[in-house]
Amino acid sequence: MRRLLAFLTSLFAVFALAVAPAVAQQSGPLVLAAASLQESMNAAADAWAAKGHPRPKISFAGSSALARQIESGAPADVFVSADEPWMDEVQSKGLLRPKTRVSFLTNTLVLVGPAGKAKRLTIRPGFPLAAALGPNRLAVADPNAVPAGIYAKQALTRLKVWPSVQGKLAPAENVRAALALVSRGAAPLGVVYGTDARAEPGVQVVGTFPASSHDPISYPVAVLASSRHKDAEGFRRYLISPEGKAVFRRFGFGAR
Repeated sequence: MRRLLAFLTSLFAVFALAVAPAVAQQSGPLVLAAASLQESMNAAADAWAAKGHPRPKISFAGSSALARQIESGAPADVFVSADEPWMDEVQSKGLLRPKTRVSFLTNTLVLVGPAGKAKRLTIRPGFPLAAALGPNRLAVADPNAVPAGIYAKQALTRLKVWPSVQGKLAPAENVRAALALVSRGAAPLGVVYGTDARAEPGVQVVGTFPASSHDPISYPVAVLASSRHKDAEGFRRYLISPEGKAVFRRFGFGAR
């Protein structure tokens, strides 16, 4: 009986080793995606899975945090950044698979306030943002690292209002965290992407920043050099295909 049990245990171990690679391949590629892509990227992953592929696993955070994770050796397959500089940073370290980087989405930058409470502001050079804030703070993604915050700083600087508000910031780890500060009423105003405002019923757009006030908002995607997942390149190709871009357009993104 003991010999039979030992034989069966050994047989099971061999079987487990044999099927482990197959089981691993049943899970989808790991995608590191900018926080502003939450609803749209999940919808794209669902559409890809509906075609018979394993659904990608998605980790959302600020592009700066994701880039640092990649540089630290985090296992992942695809990176989607909310700006070009953080993708440049990863590429400069040789961490992207050659010829897979494509810029495929665009966005807008808006000023938001709590739904039903905020007054509209005309965004122009010298507009009275500090006065509108009063003693309160402006919610923004970290302007020193996170793309949404960097774009915000650029816009406020070019519109000559940055000096009046830089001491009134409530910096957040990513754009969705900044959005939450406004939707919860913790900040009366915040700078986020147009798609974020569209996704959150607790806020309303009170002004749109001119495209000329900041660098073009551009989302690049690339496969990571360390990826060995068989579906990584296929999912990247789906994202940049007309069908994939149509998914993102439904959530308010522009597509290239």
